[in-house]
Amino acid sequence: CQVIVHDVNELTQKLFPIVEAMQKHFSAGSGTYYSDSIFFLSVAMHRIMPKEITRIIQVDLDLKYKTNIRDLFDEFDNFPEGAVIGIAREMQPVYRHTFWQYRRENPHTKVGEPPPDGLPGFNSGVLLLNLEAMRQSKLYNQLLEPTMVQKLTEKYHFKGHLGDQDFFTMVGMEHPELFHVLDCTWNRQLCTWWRDHGYSDVFDQYFHCEGEVKIYHGNCNTPIPED
Repeated sequence: CQVIVHDVNELTQKLFPIVEAMQKHFSAGSGTYYSDSIFFLSVAMHRIMPKEITRIIQVDLDLKYKTNIRDLFDEFDNFPEGAVIGIAREMQPVYRHTFWQYRRENPHTKVGEPPPDGLPGFNSGVLLLNLEAMRQSKLYNQLLEPTMVQKLTEKYHFKGHLGDQDFFTMVGMEHPELFHVLDCTWNRQLCTWWRDHGYSDVFDQYFHCEGEVKIYHGNCNTPIPED
């Protein structure tokens, strides 16, 4: 088993020029902070990792595994042609909220609507990054360009604060074919913040998840169930 440790400052140095333009749209702070770049690591991982690394699983720290993580690697084999990233849906109506203006202007849109037919956005707590596919996808790399980011944020009136998750969500509204949607059991989010903040009537449509949970995600400091 080989362990390679990457220097955060070194990574940030490489990342910053690639993701600087998107930081002002998807960062919590106002303006573009150099240190915020690390929250966009997954977006440009294919540009900064050595070419011989072809696949990476990136996960949050607030997870509890109920199955062997090796099984998650098998999901790479299920990517449809053209998909570059595996990611689960967001399980709260956070993007119903964020896209309010676009939704008001487009009353029949699927943007921000709950599954199975809607586009609720993504949660980046568990990410499968097919670096080889990301490198080869002309479309994905075009979407990293500042002009494209600007164009999409204007189209969707988008202003977020969740880093890479916001970028993937916005891109997914426009180009769902770039993503392999993981089953909710691979990223069973537990946060219920939006249930108590104006969305109790629709909350369960987003939060519902059938099947045996493989990974619990205790997002927004939510306690994870004991065995």
